[in-house]
Amino acid sequence: MAELIRVSIPDIGDEPAAVVEVLVSPGDAVAVEDSLITLESDKASMDVPSPAVGRVHDIKVKTGDRVSEGDLILTLEEAPETGPIEPEAQVAAGPVPPDGSQESAAESSATEQAPRPVSAAAPAVAADPSGPEVATFAPAHIEEDFSSVYASPAVRRYARELGVDLTRVRGSGRGERILNKDVQSYVKSALTAPAAGEGSVLPATPVIDFSKFGPIERRKLSRIQKISGPNLQRSWLHAPHVTQNDWADITEMEAFRKAHSDEAQAKGVKLTPLAFLMKAAVAALEEFPPVNASLDSDGEHLVLKGYYHLGIAVDTEDGLMVPVIRDVDRKGLYELAAELGEVSAATREGKLKPGQLQGASFTISSLGGIGGSHFSPIVNTPEVAILGVARAVTQPVWDGSEFRPRLMLPLSLSYDHRVIDGAMAVRFTSYLGRVLSDLRRLLL
Repeated sequence: MAELIRVSIPDIGDEPAAVVEVLVSPGDAVAVEDSLITLESDKASMDVPSPAVGRVHDIKVKTGDRVSEGDLILTLEEAPETGPIEPEAQVAAGPVPPDGSQESAAESSATEQAPRPVSAAAPAVAADPSGPEVATFAPAHIEEDFSSVYASPAVRRYARELGVDLTRVRGSGRGERILNKDVQSYVKSALTAPAAGEGSVLPATPVIDFSKFGPIERRKLSRIQKISGPNLQRSWLHAPHVTQNDWADITEMEAFRKAHSDEAQAKGVKLTPLAFLMKAAVAALEEFPPVNASLDSDGEHLVLKGYYHLGIAVDTEDGLMVPVIRDVDRKGLYELAAELGEVSAATREGKLKPGQLQGASFTISSLGGIGGSHFSPIVNTPEVAILGVARAVTQPVWDGSEFRPRLMLPLSLSYDHRVIDGAMAVRFTSYLGRVLSDLRRLLL
């Protein structure tokens, strides 16, 4: 009997994903990297590819199922003419149970490995005298670069064939997921739209030969820049941005932080102003729930979130990344300081897991360690607001009788004007400033 290969769900992070499309049927012939199923999480979708040339033997999932890492997708009857496949990931093997149930985690789990292209992984084969030879396969860890557009790889391939820039296509699927029909609609609209200069909204950027003016160097964008660029552009085009600038007096907060720095060091943590800012931000978000919300995909409802997961922008050699610190409202300053240090180090070393980049309800971008004053950060949609913080400066502040030196922190709140109006933005930054100026308010 031909060898059967077990194809399982790869590492997709901590949250289960939904099976939105089964792309093959029993008996179908597939090639290496042919898409088998499409998964969809809250923020992105991805296809799981075939590990080998063969024929689909039995499918174990259906549309609507929610799956996690290690769940069995299907068994694949490897084509007899294919040669041996060299394993790159150590995997365990065993017979396919007669009832189609999953093997134990010890029998079917693959060893953890660094992220790499899915096509680099292959099954390991082991003979079992009690049944047909079976290989267990779990594709390699899939990185989150599929999140640059909210569409499946199949849709992206279709768009590339037509020369369509998906960042300009509005999706009609759940969560604005881009479908084939959306690409087709975009092409039809483009064919009937007036030419550039005749009423088009976004005329094409002219192609310029800069070498005519002097020496140039072409440098490739980093992977992070290529991923974040379309996201930033989409956010800027879809969310009407406004930025509210304000100041917070952190004189007493900074004195308190320095007074406890030795105690924090004894606990093995570095107590930074960012930990205080996170706690204060949660207090403000609790006071103004719409700032901790998202617009529903139907455009008629606001999704108010009962959790406080904060995205923290981290500067790396390749660009900014935004890991997520979860349940900030339930953690103390020392715990937050320790987690910030661990997550920042993991981010710069490229060791973050996909789940650590998902689920933020609000983002903070701090440039305080670099410099600058107020700036206008771009909202990280589907969030509706982002807080930018620059370097604190000592300024003379009038106390009613004289000017006194006070340490003032510049705050910049960029927000989606469809959800937050100017009055709410001012009230939010004012409340945040009051909490930062008097930490006792965190106890109220």
